[in-house]
Amino acid sequence: MTTTETHEITAAAAGGDATAEQLAEVLAWFDHYDERVAAGDLNGMADLAAFPINEVTDDADGYGIAAACDRDRYLAQMREVVGANSAELTMHSTRHPIFLSPALCFVVTDASFEVGGHTQQMRYGDLLVRSADGWRFQTMVAGGWQEQL
Repeated sequence: MTTTETHEITAAAAGGDATAEQLAEVLAWFDHYDERVAAGDLNGMADLAAFPINEVTDDADGYGIAAACDRDRYLAQMREVVGANSAELTMHSTRHPIFLSPALCFVVTDASFEVGGHTQQMRYGDLLVRSADGWRFQTMVAGGWQEQL
């Protein structure tokens, strides 16, 4: 997989109290996560989560839905989404971190994925929580993923 990333950060998006070090930590976390995706390392991806995680999307009727997801379910989902395609996947991401507090950061990502000559664009969000073990993702938010729940 090929990954290109742009880290766009504005004072408003970063949050007034976010330090350069906090921003660097969050962006480094995403770099590490993306390396796991590129390698097809599903267990390594799961190791960066705070399970159970929340998954939020919308349904076919246009209503928001949410579900809890444990490690086994996450691995099954990622095996389907990433596992079969990681070698031929090219991804470009622009991330917009929004610090809600020093320990909570919601990151909106504008991404494009290319697999087999087909490009798909999407916007999604991740809530990262900072713990004694570092940053972990706890909530994933994306439209159109109701079949995954």
